Amino acid sequence: MNKLGILIAVAAVFSLAFAASGLSNVAQAVNDLCVGLKNMLPVAAMLMIILAGVIYAAGQMMGAETRARANVWATAALTGALIAILIAVVAPSVLSSIYGGTWDDNTGLTGTSFCITP
Repeated sequence: MNKLGILIAVAAVFSLAFAASGLSNVAQAVNDLCVGLKNMLPVAAMLMIILAGVIYAAGQMMGAETRARANVWATAALTGALIAILIAVVAPSVLSSIYGGTWDDNTGLTGTSFCITP
C-alpha cells in the first residue's frame, strides 16, 4: 500500500473517532451558534449602517463617477445590514425547527435551554 493510501486510512480513522465523540454535543453546538448569531449580527449590522453613511457622505464630495460608485457601495452595505438583522431575527426559530421542538420567545426551545446566553 502506498503512502497516500496509508494517510487516507489514518485520516479516516481519526475523523470517525472525533465525529463519534462529538455527537453528544449537538444541542450545545446549536445553542452556541444561535447565541453567537444573536450577539454578533446586530452589532455588525449597526457598523455596516454607519459605514454606509460614511461612504455615502464621502462620495458626495467626489466627482460623478466616484459618487456613483460610493452610492453602490453604500447600498450594498445597507443591504448587508438588512440581511444581518433578518438572519438575527429568523435564526432562533429556524435552528429550533431544525433541532426539533417548539419555540418560546421567553425560554427558547421548550424542554431544553436553547438559544439562551450562558
